[in-house]
Amino acid sequence: MKVTVLGSTGSIGTQALDVVRERGWSVGTLAAGRNLELLAAQVREFRPAVVSVDASVYGAARDLLPHLTVIADAAEAAALPADVVVNAMSGLIGLEPTRAALLAGQAVALATKEAMVTAAHLMWEAAAAGGGRVVPVDSEHTGVYQCLTGEHIGDVAEVILTASGGPFRDGPADLSRVTPAQALKHPSWTMGPKVTIDSSTLMNKGLEVMECASLYGLPMTQVGVVIHPQSLMHAAVRFRDGSLKAQFGPTDMRLPIAFAIDAAPTGMTHPGDVRGARRGPEVAGHVAWPLRGEWQFRDPDLDRFPCLALAYRAGTGGRLLPVALNAADEVAVDAFLAGRIGYLDIPRVIGGVLDETPAGDLTWDTLHATDAWARIRAGELCGVRA
Repeated sequence: MKVTVLGSTGSIGTQALDVVRERGWSVGTLAAGRNLELLAAQVREFRPAVVSVDASVYGAARDLLPHLTVIADAAEAAALPADVVVNAMSGLIGLEPTRAALLAGQAVALATKEAMVTAAHLMWEAAAAGGGRVVPVDSEHTGVYQCLTGEHIGDVAEVILTASGGPFRDGPADLSRVTPAQALKHPSWTMGPKVTIDSSTLMNKGLEVMECASLYGLPMTQVGVVIHPQSLMHAAVRFRDGSLKAQFGPTDMRLPIAFAIDAAPTGMTHPGDVRGARRGPEVAGHVAWPLRGEWQFRDPDLDRFPCLALAYRAGTGGRLLPVALNAADEVAVDAFLAGRIGYLDIPRVIGGVLDETPAGDLTWDTLHATDAWARIRAGELCGVRA
């Protein structure tokens, strides 16, 4: 198998390359941002023919990697021939590469949650136009995918996503004095700072609920969340007959990444189009994973973690609200990490932006215009004037 990895120097990208190494697959294209030191090490090991970098370091990359084709367009890289494209680019910059890959008929293992959160129907239109396929990479969404394989989407009563609850699931009751250092101590997963803060506020779970609804063609009311501190059950599906299927596994992102890459060539062409997927060999060290211990489940506290409710609000309202929510969250999290606002100001800023989001239909033009407006308005609500 020949794999393209977009966002190869990030957390998911480096773990995707761990899977590529274990499987003995080849890499045709790598897309990185500005981390040329790590990119050069990846090039030495995996020997891609093409690399894509941020335009700001294009000249330096050409000098550093003179024997390779170097481009400054991740969307162009995403369209180059490959058996599977892993898109691990975070933020809206990952949208155009996702669209380009789907229009080129690629099988996409999708870790860019913004693609389905902010632009779901635009992505499905691209898949329909180009013949591309999608399998999600997040542990929760691959868990749902595995539970739905062999089932009929019309038989689903509810999809249940689990959340660890983050570092503040058991206290303190007053979150007003939470510091960035405290919020960055996730109890289960090792992730980048933005996702880790989102996990602490439960915004990340809210975004996953929105993504899940878009992936599987479900209303937001059919996607629920439970707090599961052990982080061993990743997702469950309750069917109309009352039966329930769940997917369990260790907290190792290489497992859902490996599954998504294996499944992508027969992945979804439209929401809920789940087909059987052939599983690959073991990801090192997990076949003997023990099924023991006490597992707990409880409802999320929406009073302490209002970001989850804000995500349901945006996902239910649809249109441009998800775009505004995503942009406002990024600005607010950055401001919190920089010490410009407090922890409880994050939902205040996001809610304020949602209150003012203009009405309108989602198109590529309105998506980018709303994203730009929401960032400016969120900055103003953080006390930062454009």
